[in-house]
Amino acid sequence: MKNKITILFPCAGRRVSLLKSFRKAAKKLGLSCVIVGTDKDDTSAALQCCDHKHIVSTIKSKNYFKDSLAVIKKYKVDLVVPTLDTDLHIWSKHRAMLKKMGCTVLISTASVIKVCQDKRLTGEFLTKYGFDTPKLFDLGKLLKNNGNHFPYFLKPWDGSAARGSQKVNNQEELRFYSSRIPNCLVQSYTTGKEFTIDSMVDFDGEIRCIVPRERLEVRGGEVVKGITVKNEMIIEQTYNMLKKLKAGPGVITTQCFLTKENKVKFIEINPRFGGGVPLSIKAGADFPKWILAMVAGQKIDIPFCKWRENLLMMRYDSEVWKKL
Repeated sequence: MKNKITILFPCAGRRVSLLKSFRKAAKKLGLSCVIVGTDKDDTSAALQCCDHKHIVSTIKSKNYFKDSLAVIKKYKVDLVVPTLDTDLHIWSKHRAMLKKMGCTVLISTASVIKVCQDKRLTGEFLTKYGFDTPKLFDLGKLLKNNGNHFPYFLKPWDGSAARGSQKVNNQEELRFYSSRIPNCLVQSYTTGKEFTIDSMVDFDGEIRCIVPRERLEVRGGEVVKGITVKNEMIIEQTYNMLKKLKAGPGVITTQCFLTKENKVKFIEINPRFGGGVPLSIKAGADFPKWILAMVAGQKIDIPFCKWRENLLMMRYDSEVWKKL
């Protein structure tokens, strides 16, 4: 059993709340915790809250993993917690090698990452296993056809954080926006209550906890107001879907609509911590505590659904200061 855990948060960015949750969880478990952060420059808010911080090459650079590996070796990192979509494939590629070094990466396999990050493959996967999801359309055919049934929803098939997403209501808007959205994907437009679901998958691939939270208000693709909801249908379908996907270990963030017909329609699967996960943690789904306990070799009880329902989160901006 370990009594000290060193955690690396690559591309630390704005994940101050998540970082603090891991530090707090370590204290609950009686563990000594060292947090290391990396980013492309020294203006990351979360970086200022780390015990050690390092500037590394950008994700697109061939030196990104080399720089990150040097940090892992220097501090003898036990756990890597990737939180950014754009570097998940890099960490997934190297997770087996890092495991041999005694470093656990909270990441799914490369094949799962590919399915989740290519929205076309996500749609194919969900359809193949009988899960409801927005219908995909051929953009070229829609552009040639004047009898389309609007509205449609456009987004990049390799995008994240709702960047480039656009509802189109007529042929003119379809032509205009589709020419400006790179790698444009066309879906049927879905309405209803929108949910994000945080699911914990342990190191044996078992799904241990699922927390749906309704997205009441969103800004820049991230929830600013949300509430926990114990919807048994959403929980069951998410469990079944993740079993088919074989995602994990770690927290898998799924998005869906609950339509007016009371159907669950999945729209996104993100194999990482979501930005709104502090709500689930505060409600009692203590993902950081459970993860650290598993890394440390401690026995831990993980209740599947004993978290607080109807907990409302209202987020606001705060400041981190650094004298230059």
